[in-house]
Amino acid sequence: MEQGEGFVPVAFRARLNPRREIGRARWPPQLMPRVPMPDTGMIAAPSTTPILSARARALQPSLTLAISARAKALRAAGKDICSLSAGEPDFDTPAFIRQAAADALEAGHTRYGPAAGEPALRSAIAAKLCSENQLAISPEQVLVTNGGKQALYNLFQVLLGPGDELLLPSPYWLSYPEMAQLAGASVALIACSPAQGFRLDPAQLEAAITPSSKLLVLNSPGNPTGMVLSRPELEAIAAVLRRHPQVAVVCDEIYEFLLAPGHSHHSLAAVAPDLADRVFTVNGFAKGWAMTGWRVGWLAGPREVVAAASALQSQSTSNVCSFAQFGALAAINGPRDCVRAMAAKFDERRNLLAAGLTGMDGVELEPPQGAFYAFPDVSAHGLDSMTFCNRLLDEVGLAVVPGVAFGEDRCIRLSCAANPATLADGLERLKRFLAAL
Repeated sequence: MEQGEGFVPVAFRARLNPRREIGRARWPPQLMPRVPMPDTGMIAAPSTTPILSARARALQPSLTLAISARAKALRAAGKDICSLSAGEPDFDTPAFIRQAAADALEAGHTRYGPAAGEPALRSAIAAKLCSENQLAISPEQVLVTNGGKQALYNLFQVLLGPGDELLLPSPYWLSYPEMAQLAGASVALIACSPAQGFRLDPAQLEAAITPSSKLLVLNSPGNPTGMVLSRPELEAIAAVLRRHPQVAVVCDEIYEFLLAPGHSHHSLAAVAPDLADRVFTVNGFAKGWAMTGWRVGWLAGPREVVAAASALQSQSTSNVCSFAQFGALAAINGPRDCVRAMAAKFDERRNLLAAGLTGMDGVELEPPQGAFYAFPDVSAHGLDSMTFCNRLLDEVGLAVVPGVAFGEDRCIRLSCAANPATLADGLERLKRFLAAL
């Protein structure tokens, strides 16, 4: 069977195919109240403010971005603020990548390009996946997106719809459930506790699957926990999935290169090639190459679904910034020295952060194995994570992210994407805060 055959994005077709003629619409009378004007008793004109859709009303903004923005605003106002909230490398994008983008800009690569991405970049991504991840991927199975986030969004839109269910191990990156709900799907959380190292138990997965289950998310190395799935663990998950052919899998591998010594990254489609026709890989340049603001990511997987995601992108954002793609091309074709050097620095910082947290009273930490976060349990202090983090910022000027944003209210997330001096400052502030509780 050709990859993607039989895995038709029904939700996407149903959303786009039926053409409807839309006539002149009228607001329902109940949405046009006659409001008395203050003091005069006159009747005001009805409000012309558009009524938000149910989809928009249910949408929650990103708490990590909100906290980072608040920390920056407080610092700009002259407050003494230490922020360990942002999941963003503090390194500059390597010079050879910046130069390649500048050269492309000067060469006139400033026009519309193919919605699916520059052919040379799609080919390079496919070659990387074949050689480094052992995936049988052709360029036609790759979509270049505006960051890994758009890759996930596009995939959720073309695979999920009303009546479908997303299987989501918890804790989770906070955008996953919002994206699923935007597609009209429900979310089934699979609780993975600190006691089990935040790892997905195959028995839990088996018990969670229902006839409505359509898509499983695997994020390794994980945000916010730093958990890394081993090859035996992936094999056990694959064994469950073989019994449930209606369940596809998206593997979010954005932290692929950020691993603690002794840990390796494995792609599910390489571990279980017989499942490749329903496994999707999402990755990008943000974390490994310090290219967060460039907004270049990718989706790879079965051809038919990737084509649908490309069609969706053609009707939304169209192509990724043209000259940014040439910077990404230089990155993926270039040596990995810069990636390895940054990963080594993050490992040092991860160890510094973990060591500092482990020595604090009332703090329990499952040591992170990858990414650049620590996710300690601080529930012994009797505060929910939002209250804890608000007080932490207000009282000692330390910005971190409450665990409730990731589905685990006992924990908080700290980032080690900061220099050692900032990490030491943050740890000292946290210690001072805990001592005062």
